[in-house]
Amino acid sequence: MSEIKTADDERLLDELAARFTENSGIPQEYFERYGIKRGLRNADNTGVMAGITRICSVDGYYIDDGEKVPKEGHLKYRGLDLYDFVAGCKHDDRFGFEELVYLLLFGVLPNRAQLDGFKALLAENRELPFDFIEDVIMRAPSPNIMNKMGSSVTALYAYDSNPDDISVKNVLRQSIKLIAMLPSIMAYAYQVKRRYFYKKSMYIHTIKPELGTAETVLRAIRSDKTFTDKEAKLLDLCLMIHADHGGGNNSTFSTRCVTSTGTDTYSAIGAGIGSLKGFRHGGANIKVSEMVTDIFGHVSDITDEEEVSAYLRKMVRREAGDGSGLIYGMGHAVYTLSDPRAVILKRNAKELAEEKGLIDEWKLLDVIERTAPAVFAEEKGIAKTICANVDLYSGLVYRTLGIPEDLYTPMFACARVAGWCAHRLEEIATGGKIMRPAYKSLSKVTAYVELDER
Repeated sequence: MSEIKTADDERLLDELAARFTENSGIPQEYFERYGIKRGLRNADNTGVMAGITRICSVDGYYIDDGEKVPKEGHLKYRGLDLYDFVAGCKHDDRFGFEELVYLLLFGVLPNRAQLDGFKALLAENRELPFDFIEDVIMRAPSPNIMNKMGSSVTALYAYDSNPDDISVKNVLRQSIKLIAMLPSIMAYAYQVKRRYFYKKSMYIHTIKPELGTAETVLRAIRSDKTFTDKEAKLLDLCLMIHADHGGGNNSTFSTRCVTSTGTDTYSAIGAGIGSLKGFRHGGANIKVSEMVTDIFGHVSDITDEEEVSAYLRKMVRREAGDGSGLIYGMGHAVYTLSDPRAVILKRNAKELAEEKGLIDEWKLLDVIERTAPAVFAEEKGIAKTICANVDLYSGLVYRTLGIPEDLYTPMFACARVAGWCAHRLEEIATGGKIMRPAYKSLSKVTAYVELDER
């Protein structure tokens, strides 16, 4: 796409943008007048009930006599608490992501033979189609890996001999391929970006089928292909906690919404990737990283709660930070007292942060987590209970693993594709109707005016 080249072009765009704004604004009071639930949220900020699922539940509060009451958060995959699943994997000192994918897709935990067979199936599908790297990924390098992942997924449609069949069996076949291939697509897209935008060497390693997802990713993005078992297990943990988050999170709802039209798997998963990229969703982990860098640059003692709190107040007042008034990594639509994903990451990140010389960042995040709720309450004058969300600590974990910031959100996608595919299958099997919510029109009836009379 060509860029704006002349001042006249720039002025024309300014004029058109101003015209759009002049004719498209909607006053806030109209949303209240017509009872519009912005963001599909109820007045108490709970989500509008839009469907039923057996795949995942997100539990962060309970309703008592019509009032929302905070509670410790729990995330359950097919009814199994994430805390229990992670504890089981840690007890056995084994990787768990592939097992969790099996649980999400099929609704039960696999036995050893079933798990071994499923791992082998994923390994068989990690390789991309012949010439796909050169023809799709290396052409038109993208400054954002998420966009290249999305376009690559939709491009896979052309490499599928049966792309439009939406039977459960065929979509399951496509889902397994996408879950297996997406980490490879991510790694190759990153290498191409390194070469084209950073002018650094590009290295493409052959895939070793005996490795699991976390090991495959670390091997693919490192020049020397080496990693420790501890590092791979920590990345595996990240994949487990990001694998799904219920049907209402934006990227999963996007996937289900697109699925409801009867379209193909590649279009539906591409929609999920596009949604996850946004800074209000998966892209929030990068915002946390930028916020941490900013705080380190303006706070002399990051362990001094009063000094950190004072700077957080400036951020909320839009006097510091990026001017958004947000403290990234704090607050969640469902979780109130705790986000189990943040709890698990924080607990597991500290040891490696100490080893990698990043313990000061861990300490700062801990201070933010403890002081931000009071800052919000005092500055906003509201008593809403907020906690750290998964994004507060995920960036630190990736940094301890040497994963570049370019891959923070793409790593999220490599895990969440499992949930997207599970929800797509469920929507196909149980939905049966195209999603079609209503919008209140405020347009006034106008008469057509001949072109020369306008």
